[in-house]
Amino acid sequence: MNVMVHGRNVDVSDWMKGYITKKVDKLERYLKQITDVRAELSHNSTRAAEDRYTAQITIWAGGQLLRAEESTSDIVASIDMALDKIANQIRRFKGKKFDHHRRAQQAAGREAISAPVMDEVVEEEDEVGTILRRKQFIVEPMSEEEAVEQMELLGHSFFVFFNPSDAVVNVVYKRKDGNYGVLQPSLG
Repeated sequence: MNVMVHGRNVDVSDWMKGYITKKVDKLERYLKQITDVRAELSHNSTRAAEDRYTAQITIWAGGQLLRAEESTSDIVASIDMALDKIANQIRRFKGKKFDHHRRAQQAAGREAISAPVMDEVVEEEDEVGTILRRKQFIVEPMSEEEAVEQMELLGHSFFVFFNPSDAVVNVVYKRKDGNYGVLQPSLG
């Protein structure tokens, strides 16, 4: 397991690196396939003292990505709270894996009834905003179901992935009614 700790406006001591490594080693008991861990610690000069120190921790585990971010007045508390969030994500992930397997076995004897697919119309707003941030990331090949699972683990409302069956990049998103949608781009 490769642990990288970076600090922005924070001095990262050997003790802090060891503390994070020790905490992540405990998580490895529950999720064996952890390969890389990246911890970004930062100090923000804000008026609110409770949001001064931010810890963002990202874990790569067997094709899954787990990420948590917490801000508090103490850097160690931020690290602990972010790792607690990741531990909860691991519990949900393992629970969904087990629950998905059990439901698949139950549904094996029944026929699936499919509902008609409705297209969703996206309305544009008149106001134009500015781009505040650009982010680059690696697009992993996965099925739509795996993309939904990954989106739920991260707690996001959308997730970009490479769909190998269509050989294109797709976006899965959570709809207001609790279901999911897939955006499939095509050149015009």
